Amino acid sequence: MKSWMVGAVALLGLAVSTPGRAQGQPEVSWTVGVASDYVFRGFSQTDEGGQVFGSVDVTAGDFYAGAWASNVDFPNGTDGEIDLYGGYRSEVQGFEVDMGAVAYLYPSQPDNAGYDFVELKAAASRAFGPVTLGAAVFWSPDYFGEDDRATYVEARAAVIVGTDWTVSGSVGHQALDVFGDYTTWNLGVDRVLTDRVLIDVRYHDTNLEDDTLADSRIVGSLTLLF
Repeated sequence: MKSWMVGAVALLGLAVSTPGRAQGQPEVSWTVGVASDYVFRGFSQTDEGGQVFGSVDVTAGDFYAGAWASNVDFPNGTDGEIDLYGGYRSEVQGFEVDMGAVAYLYPSQPDNAGYDFVELKAAASRAFGPVTLGAAVFWSPDYFGEDDRATYVEARAAVIVGTDWTVSGSVGHQALDVFGDYTTWNLGVDRVLTDRVLIDVRYHDTNLEDDTLADSRIVGSLTLLF
């Protein structure tokens, strides 16, 4: 998942159940962070190099919107990514539901590269004591590069250990009409060092064997929350 969905808690929608949200009071939050690599659905986006990223989010009641930015390193000179996203989160019969859209933009891409795309998102999760299970579906009518329609389906799980640790993982399947389908997975641990500092160490892999950017790797990240 994108780094603007920081940690397993945010990934599964647990962090949004706050008094401010329930009362509909607008809230603004920020993140900045660094990582040893930027992995998106199993693929390194920084040519196995480091990442610097940041985000800003506005939440008003059950609605949210935000922007996230990161460096990338593509062979054709594309070196930046900006994501714009928004949607609706709520609780239905004990489930956290999230419906929204994400626009992935690459301002420095060459002409006619066709990298920009939009995905629609539907996700749900539910906590069972310290364990949270969730699933999400992302669909795009005109995906990155040469691909057109694309669907990504993911199952997620997280377990809170003590007060500072969360063990989490996910398995996803990316269906593409040109590149070909593949499966990706990750497993890692988050630790909350302070109210504003989160570290994550995560193993990523795919079932692809002919692309070094999709090889297995361990990624560490440090995120500051404001």
